[in-house]
Amino acid sequence: MQALLRLSRGIDGLNAWVGKYVIWLILAATVISGVNAVVRKVLHTSSNAFLEVQWYFFAASFLLAAGYTLLEKEHVKVDVINARLSLRTRVWIDVLGFALFLTPMCALVLYYGVPFFLQAWNTGEMSSNAGGLIRWPVYLMMPLGFGLLLLQGLSELIKRIAFLMGLIDDPTVKILEKTPEEELAEVIRKAEEEAARNAAKSA
Repeated sequence: MQALLRLSRGIDGLNAWVGKYVIWLILAATVISGVNAVVRKVLHTSSNAFLEVQWYFFAASFLLAAGYTLLEKEHVKVDVINARLSLRTRVWIDVLGFALFLTPMCALVLYYGVPFFLQAWNTGEMSSNAGGLIRWPVYLMMPLGFGLLLLQGLSELIKRIAFLMGLIDDPTVKILEKTPEEELAEVIRKAEEEAARNAAKSA
């Protein structure tokens, strides 16, 4: 079980790393959207490539972050009944959900998604829109995204089983970390305190 827990930590680290950087795709899509609007209004020209690359970035951010979202326990849950159950019952529901629903669903998407991507890769499929982009990069997001989600589901399943065996603490508790704004406020507060101490020493 300890080897499985090490695997779980490795998967968690991978999805945490992906989630840390994939957010920049949202910024990229926003910037491209703004540039496209300016070019269209000022130069009276545009290209479907601008629109499609925005869709590509959105698809990538949505799919690649699916595993990270599961890691951070941010997927939507209906807790009206679940919240009234005991912790062990909730964990058993998670175990069954990961094993019987999430894993088969991801495996099914990979089963159909990988050949779909490979076909576009081999044929060099292009968008049917004028000035559109090649399609395989966005098709690649399906197997990548669901592959990461499948891995994170495995990690969560391992953690639930380890909890039921009494090896780890409750894995369903969300660990709240400071937001970037809170970290900045903390840095400013410490700098102000340091400046106040220095001023007091000088006086």
